[in-house]
Amino acid sequence: MVTMGGQYPTQPNTWFTLTQAILMTISAPYSTPALSLQRPFSRLAAMHPELVSFRHDLHAHPELGFEERYTAERVAQALRLCGVNEVHTGIGQTGVVGVIHGSKRSSGKMIGLRADMDALAMQEDNTFAWKSATPGLMHGCGHDGHTAMLVGAARYLAETRAFDGTAVLIFQPGEEGYAGAQAMISDGLFDRFPVQSVFAMHNWPALPAGTFGLNPGPMMAAADRVCIDITGKGGHGAHPYQTIDPVLVAGHIITAVQSIVSRNVKPVDSAVISICALQAGDVNAMSVIPGSAKLVGTVRTFKAEVQALVERRLNELCAAVAQGFGATATVTYQRSYPATINTAVQAQFAGDVAASLVGETHVVRDLEPSMGAEDFSFMLRAKPGAYLRLGQGTVNGESGCCLHNPTYDFNDQILPLGAALHASLIEQGMPLAVQK
Repeated sequence: MVTMGGQYPTQPNTWFTLTQAILMTISAPYSTPALSLQRPFSRLAAMHPELVSFRHDLHAHPELGFEERYTAERVAQALRLCGVNEVHTGIGQTGVVGVIHGSKRSSGKMIGLRADMDALAMQEDNTFAWKSATPGLMHGCGHDGHTAMLVGAARYLAETRAFDGTAVLIFQPGEEGYAGAQAMISDGLFDRFPVQSVFAMHNWPALPAGTFGLNPGPMMAAADRVCIDITGKGGHGAHPYQTIDPVLVAGHIITAVQSIVSRNVKPVDSAVISICALQAGDVNAMSVIPGSAKLVGTVRTFKAEVQALVERRLNELCAAVAQGFGATATVTYQRSYPATINTAVQAQFAGDVAASLVGETHVVRDLEPSMGAEDFSFMLRAKPGAYLRLGQGTVNGESGCCLHNPTYDFNDQILPLGAALHASLIEQGMPLAVQK
């Protein structure tokens, strides 16, 4: 039995109870689909203790974007132990790609599966044995679980190879604000591995464990950064008539920009403008009006035309408001991540694959889009594909701890199911011909 390294949990049979608890919340999920569709989950469930151990090791060693050296090394080592055909490292700095050939390759098909690897710059408040060993860093978004699930799928696919084509497993660095997906693409990811489609999933505490969610269009918004530099004229707080107060101008701009969404964006479209920080003056200088102020915020949109509209109106409105007070305002608008938009055909396919595992009643095909952002969007701009949510809420359906929370932890119960979804996307996307 090929292992992934690390120590088994102290109670290796606990996985059975936890996994059964998930299945009991799903009405006959494994009796309706054909027996062949049950195979990935049943085989991966037997690997659960090793997946948990691997995930805990990653959780204890969090690394920021483009610094995932330990994580990348552990992934590459695990892929080699699993017996994949090729392991490529250093793509997009610290990215890893594993290639697995099916028992046949006559179809010429190639499908990509992506997992993110990086952690967050935040202090973990948990007390369990696998908590972060690095002060100020933690896996607060579950990327350790995503990586473990894709490694599990790699092991299953390398052992069974019950597909006709090539599976490309993409372990991506720097999702949390570093655009690691774009870095891998710029480094030749899809030139070297020309997949016809690509899929990814993210845990979602708001969905019950054992439930998948997606939709055929926008899943997450574009995330843009806005910086507004206001220049006035400083002076004494007792003589404001001798100044051009940039703090006053900042206040009016904060209020005015909220009209952009309500008065410029169509009600049927979506947009968010949040001014999240104001920097001006010195808190210890109570009587000094500063000469400048800075506002920083974020814009979230789904449509390119709405994004362009918001950018244009921000420039116009900020300049006009500042001019009305005799000041100037310069807007720096940085487009960070594009919207994450599923392609309809691949979303339908991914939903069907999920339904084959858990039953149609446990697949939400009209999941409400999130105004959060995800750099898998860069891959979906380059290739058709789909992004799914995998529920990790408690078994009774209550929501688990939210993402980016200092007490968050990935739900180990869903590791085999997530790995099975990855593996099933490959097997059903590149099926072997049925022998007659």
